[in-house]
Amino acid sequence: MTDVTAGRLFDDPAFADVPADMRAIKDIAFSGDGEPTTCKRFRTCLKIVAAVRREFDLQDAKLVLITDACYLTRPKVAASLRTLDDNNGEIWAKLDAGTGDYFRRVNRPNYPIQRVIDNITAAARKHRVAIQSLFMRIAGEAPPEPELAAYIDRLKEISDAGGRIDRVQVYTIARRPAESFVTPLTRDEVDRIAQQVRDQTQLPVETFYGPT
Repeated sequence: MTDVTAGRLFDDPAFADVPADMRAIKDIAFSGDGEPTTCKRFRTCLKIVAAVRREFDLQDAKLVLITDACYLTRPKVAASLRTLDDNNGEIWAKLDAGTGDYFRRVNRPNYPIQRVIDNITAAARKHRVAIQSLFMRIAGEAPPEPELAAYIDRLKEISDAGGRIDRVQVYTIARRPAESFVTPLTRDEVDRIAQQVRDQTQLPVETFYGPT
């Protein structure tokens, strides 16, 4: 951490080409290979990282929870989210589908999609929430229009129920996926989905693209 705040990290050849305006800690994210909110010490981890953020005076850095949203309403998890609020934090909640069938296909979840919607809504009534949505080509096919329409309806459902969505992040595959039949959308396809979301929900939308 000291190497970053003092600028020494960028003396390393591996980081020397990082643009000047990117040479900062933008956020500290809880993510990884698994769901962070299932960790028994999740609340403790949040508090430790929050203390480090204060120690190094990283007031502009966010604490970010990247989550599948299946466990946000568990009492211990819900109580832990207050630490995010106190540390410029936000929840990035995953929502990659609109229908149950497509949700099971792309996420292989432990819970039905309605639980995810209800949990996101509950969290977004109290906390800063961004929706993070991955769209891809499966066996050569992009998401069908009825599925995109259902996905947009889910965003409206959250908003209509009092959930405040800060923004929607529309993105596609950026690295090698677990399944060989999954491939990225084109930039134009990502942009088209993003514009549909903007037009039909009036929510801010960010786009992120696959390899060029």
